[in-house]
Amino acid sequence: MGKQYHRDMAAPHNTPALSERNVAEYISGFVDGEGCFSVSFSKRPRFLVGWETKPSFSVSQNHDRAQPLFIMQKHFGCGFMRDGISDRTLKYEVRRLDDLLEKVLPHFERYPLLSAKQQDVRLLKEVCLLMKMNEHVTPEGMKKVMTLAFQMNPSGKRRYAQNDILAFMDSQMKI
Repeated sequence: MGKQYHRDMAAPHNTPALSERNVAEYISGFVDGEGCFSVSFSKRPRFLVGWETKPSFSVSQNHDRAQPLFIMQKHFGCGFMRDGISDRTLKYEVRRLDDLLEKVLPHFERYPLLSAKQQDVRLLKEVCLLMKMNEHVTPEGMKKVMTLAFQMNPSGKRRYAQNDILAFMDSQMKI
């Protein structure tokens, strides 16, 4: 993984004092344009279903314009910064299931996005709740998770097609 960043490394922002701003609304607006709610899958033959399920909330920005990312990290009190290797950006990301369920997703329920991306928020929450109940480690639950995940970010690129995941999962079943 790339270089990790800490809050202290953030460049000073050039806006009025944050206490004078509605930071929560600002974050939702920023994320509406620049954020991503997604679920990815990685092959893990040692897992019962053969796949690891990875829910994620992320926002990328050029390094010289990264102040909003540090504001988000402070606001949510979780997540990490990393270099976006493919696009030479800085990326703020939250992957921990409890942080998504307890901090990030409730924010976007209270301060909803105005675009169709709010549907991805709803779908990510459904996936995270299924994962919290360990549904993703059973074939039936994994199929539910995949159905939801593949509705998100329809224009995005995926490493594996849904049929490939299902085929590999069937070949890996240890029952």
